[in-house]
Amino acid sequence: MKITYNPEVDILRIILINVPIEDSDEQKPGIILDYDEDGNMIGLEILDASKIIDNPRLLEYSIYT
Repeated sequence: MKITYNPEVDILRIILINVPIEDSDEQKPGIILDYDEDGNMIGLEILDASKIIDNPRLLEYSIYT
């Protein structure tokens, strides 16, 4: 998984699987889901991220076992 934030365009991108994007769909305004050729969701983009997320530059990561 890879998470990037571009402050110049205010987009937060979460890549779940690094494969080519076959299709994208805007599920809700500003939330774009990316799919592979088999229709599996492989990532998502949040447009205007700073308006939705308190601090898109802050990353918290937790693993529960």
